[in-house]
Amino acid sequence: MHLDLIKSRLIEDLELSELQVNNVIEMLDNGDTIPFIARYRKEKTNSMTDEVLRTFDEKYHYYLNFYDRLDTIVKSIQDQGLYSDEIDYALFNAKTLSELEDIYRPYKPKKKTRASIAKAKGLEPLADYIQKQIYEYDFDSYVSSFINEEKGVLTNDEALQGAKDIIAERISDDANFRKFIRNNTFKKGLIVSSKNKDEEGKIVFDQYYDYQEKINKIPAHRVLAINRGEKLWVLKVNISDPLEENLSYLERKIIKNNSPFVEILKETIQDSYSRLIKPSIENEIRNDLTETSENSSIEVFKLNLKELLLESPIKNKVVLGFDPGFRTGCKLGIVNENGVVLYTGVCHVTLGSEELFNKEADRLYYLIKKYKVNLISLGNGTASRESEMFINKHLFGRYDDLKQTVDYIITNEAGASVYSASKLGIKEFPNLDVSVRSAISLARRVQDPLCELVKIDPKSIGVGQYQHDMNQKHLSEALGGVVENCVNQVGVEVNNASPSLLNYVSGINSSIAENIVKYKEEKGPFKSRKELLNVPKLGKKAFEQCAGFLRISDGYILDRTGIHPESYDVALKLLKICELDVSCIGTNEIAEKLNHIDLEKIAKELNVGLETLQDIKDELVKPGRDIRDLNQKAILRNDVTDITNLKVGMVLDGTVRNIIDFGAFVDIGVHQDGLIHISQLSNGYVKHPLDIVKIGQIVKVKVISVDVDKKKIGLSMKEVNK
Repeated sequence: MHLDLIKSRLIEDLELSELQVNNVIEMLDNGDTIPFIARYRKEKTNSMTDEVLRTFDEKYHYYLNFYDRLDTIVKSIQDQGLYSDEIDYALFNAKTLSELEDIYRPYKPKKKTRASIAKAKGLEPLADYIQKQIYEYDFDSYVSSFINEEKGVLTNDEALQGAKDIIAERISDDANFRKFIRNNTFKKGLIVSSKNKDEEGKIVFDQYYDYQEKINKIPAHRVLAINRGEKLWVLKVNISDPLEENLSYLERKIIKNNSPFVEILKETIQDSYSRLIKPSIENEIRNDLTETSENSSIEVFKLNLKELLLESPIKNKVVLGFDPGFRTGCKLGIVNENGVVLYTGVCHVTLGSEELFNKEADRLYYLIKKYKVNLISLGNGTASRESEMFINKHLFGRYDDLKQTVDYIITNEAGASVYSASKLGIKEFPNLDVSVRSAISLARRVQDPLCELVKIDPKSIGVGQYQHDMNQKHLSEALGGVVENCVNQVGVEVNNASPSLLNYVSGINSSIAENIVKYKEEKGPFKSRKELLNVPKLGKKAFEQCAGFLRISDGYILDRTGIHPESYDVALKLLKICELDVSCIGTNEIAEKLNHIDLEKIAKELNVGLETLQDIKDELVKPGRDIRDLNQKAILRNDVTDITNLKVGMVLDGTVRNIIDFGAFVDIGVHQDGLIHISQLSNGYVKHPLDIVKIGQIVKVKVISVDVDKKKIGLSMKEVNK
């Protein structure tokens, strides 16, 4: 298994201590989850974050696969009787799987090739003779000696060609040659795209119809865009390589001074390069570019998703979810402060007469008053602009008292329709229309973004770029990790949680999540964390992993906190040292006393880690604190409601909705997000937009361009203060 080598690489790659690496591997192999390790085993990891732990986990499994493959390669070469100290040194000094495969290439059993056919005809000695480059006897006579009608070698030319095919494959299989050519092509080559003449093309790819860029400079979003164009047969893509340099390198390495076979070897090198090396290296470079670009885009997607999931909930509001529509009307869903559905219906406020609009305004006013609605959550999809105009003109304009008691917010609909038509949406609201489910989801989405968004496949939430063109398994795993981290950072109220939310809690799988909900429905609300052990399939290990992240607000006070049950005894001893009891938790008195104690000294007294004691102290001061409350969410209302209202030079407030490699898309209330290009984010150099803005951030922007026909809006942050 080469565990010591794996540990050495992890220590080097992640700049960790040997103790950290040993402890994390032991815990991962023991079935501990990353959220649990990050939160409740800080002493063992020296407070490694969940992001670092996920990187550790990925690398750990990569190296497990690496050395498993290495063992397979070693055995294969040994079975052939070709293993040597030189091969051993090369294999055990390889850094990546691709390097391993390059070293193994000459020994890897091949399918039928021109070289293998030539070897079967007995032409390998002739290839050896040419590569020795020593003229020992008459060459033509020697070549003639390989003519064998039975083996299918009928002429000197056929014999010579077969020998050249063998040499060409040997050149192609040389790991050092391939490494130089790959690196040199990556450093000096170009990626080139052109319009496919057989296709009409699509305007979105017009900038790539006659395009080239250095391979080592092209950004991720352009790689993915070109890949998509090629996949749609709109673009032809190839690599322009430094041909002369690469051929010159091979000739210098292969052809000896005063070689009698210069021309034969030059022809063979050119054939090897054009037929074998270049196509293979081009595929490798394209694959590496794609993988690197996907990884880069996934990182952006992960950061965007995290900000979206951790948006501050708008608490203690009765919300009217308003899903706009034309032909079938706008769907309504009113939920109380806890997300319980109070009313569903339809109103027609986008098409019709003033008389109809006033009538519908009267009905909405009645509903708002009846259910004491505090907030309208208006979806930003089709008919959103018309719906917002109705709200401003016919509802708020007609009833002045609503302006003082009701706010409205434009809510991103991304993924709402996916949830509405999903099995989960149908299960939650089996008797409701799909679009009515969307209205309920829009209402709940502002009350608790995390709880609602976990019901949706993260890929459908609409933050990122080219997500449908990536390795879907890798993307799903990465985004699932982000959701898991966010859910466990926030904590889950077990008596209110859906199976979708519970499924992301540390140690809980879909089966246990369903059992928790079923147990609660049959037995009533959980009264303590210990009661979780009665849930079928939730054993001691699962309880250890999940208990600290689940909250029970109406039970024992420590069950409301993020303190793990294994540390309750420590928490009670800490309270006793401060001459307090559990009734003081969350009060000013406990905050005052705990802020003036020597934690390091007490940690030694209680034989507990300082990091764990610090976390316990924080929870006693602010039990069940919601980390999302630190992220302020503004409610935006604006007189500018349509792109036609925009004028160049306007300065507006907006909400960052999506961040990609080349800029950020900002909602300024006109139902068409504007783009702040990376060059307009700051007066200084910006390496990536994420260094300047984040999802959900409220920013002040200046309109610098408006194209009504193409529905494109150009915005600037750096121009605001000029």
